Amino acid sequence: MVYGSSAQYYDVKSDHAKLEEMLKFSKGARKVPVIVEKDKVTIGYEGGT
Repeated sequence: MVYGSSAQYYDVKSDHAKLEEMLKFSKGARKVPVIVEKDKVTIGYEGGT
């Protein structure tokens, strides 16, 4: 799926608050991307966890 301009990108290396938010969505997994669509969370490329 291509998100283009509808996606919001965050640099979790430089934004501690966004890193904490990402870790909540990913249940502690430090893997990117973390894609949140309504109530669905996809972790890693092609949905790998």
